[in-house]
Amino acid sequence: MTASLDLTAVRAAFDGGRDYLAACTGGLPPRASRDALIADIMRSVTHGADAAAYSVVVEQTRQHAARLLQVAPARVAIGSQTSVLVSLIAASLPEGSEVLVPDGDFSSLVLPFVHRGGIRVRCAPLAELADAVRPDTALVAFSIVQSASGEAADHAAITAAARAVGARTLCDGTQAVGWLPVDASAFDAFVVHAYKWLCAPRGVAFLALKEEFADTLTPLHAGWYAGADPWQSCYGDAATLASDARRFDVSPAWQAFVGAEPALALFADADMSAVHRYTTGLAGRFLTEMGLPAPTSPSAIVTWTDADAADLARLQAAGITASGRAGRARLAFHVFNDQDDVDRALRALR
Repeated sequence: MTASLDLTAVRAAFDGGRDYLAACTGGLPPRASRDALIADIMRSVTHGADAAAYSVVVEQTRQHAARLLQVAPARVAIGSQTSVLVSLIAASLPEGSEVLVPDGDFSSLVLPFVHRGGIRVRCAPLAELADAVRPDTALVAFSIVQSASGEAADHAAITAAARAVGARTLCDGTQAVGWLPVDASAFDAFVVHAYKWLCAPRGVAFLALKEEFADTLTPLHAGWYAGADPWQSCYGDAATLASDARRFDVSPAWQAFVGAEPALALFADADMSAVHRYTTGLAGRFLTEMGLPAPTSPSAIVTWTDADAADLARLQAAGITASGRAGRARLAFHVFNDQDDVDRALRALR
């Protein structure tokens, strides 16, 4: 992927960000997304919805996502939520399959397997996930960056262990894509919701699939937009589904994609290596000055034990938007943040 926007240009695309250290909860829209949404709602007041125009926006957004994930657009399905796309994979596993997941991973990744029935879900610590793969493991499902802790998975070791026993891999990049360069082709399936680090409206998610793995899946959510020609798939039972990953599409939430298209274009054009250095640099400085241990792999998400939520309360009292998860305080440093945000957070906690 060739970057056409340097870090300065990416940062300049945002108006907000001061004291907002919660991209891991929800990203802030860039100006272009705001403007696109306002223009769309103003048009709809007098002219209604233009389904054909919305479909163009959806397909542009799919192409941006494909560039970000370093896969072909034909390998990317669209959806509304992570759990919806994960349930597609859960439903297609053979009876009795074992699914291995990390302890405490995000529910939208885990619960579709837990409640599918007829399969076994086994948990292991993230750091030991590769060693926990067994010959009877059918699928390893994990987030590349953990939501509760910000810990990054050793995805190379996990995928190698899975391949050694013929197991498939499903990776959730929701807490990574937007600050961490990723190559979705390293996994059999890769899912990402765009409303966090990709700064899109909620309701836009993507599933990148290896072709041979896609062939094992049932298009459980097939509707009119999953057709080879969606405009010929609106009625009856004779519609031909798309031959590529589009057959797994969930009918798009049009307005959400209107806001998502400029945001995804921004990050698809960005120098993600520079974004990674910048965001993890802010997080690393915060860790150092707080005397907190550095993670094995640099992360843009910083967490520490805060069982009584006292530190979270201090941050909020100082006007800083942060979050708390699983008994830990959590800060996220994105491109719209800067060293002043680090300073204010440090002052609030000291």
